[in-house]
Amino acid sequence: MRPKELIKKWVDAFNEGNAEKISEFYHDDAINHQVTNEPVVGKAAIREMFEREFDQADMTCITENIFEDNDWGILEWKDPLGLRGCGFLQIENGKIKFQRGYWDQLSFLRQHKLPIPTE
Repeated sequence: MRPKELIKKWVDAFNEGNAEKISEFYHDDAINHQVTNEPVVGKAAIREMFEREFDQADMTCITENIFEDNDWGILEWKDPLGLRGCGFLQIENGKIKFQRGYWDQLSFLRQHKLPIPTE
């Protein structure tokens, strides 16, 4: 599966809020690094991360653009509350090997009325 096609399916799974389903897009030793947090290593840990996040907030990913360059896919997204971000995904053998996401965590926490860290 090409990166662009995989990202479209990943967005659909993300919008279902199903951590088990979305974790199937990742290699067993994948790394998901949302730059506002420490990297999450391994498919099981990535599933647990999504479980926590889906429980914490009602999130929707609206695709603005998807770009593809060899084994890399780039997702530019927004959400219904106006937050914007982008993700870079390296695809290997039809699964995500590495993902890095950029977005404003403080805005996300405020929009969802979640606790704001004091440090």
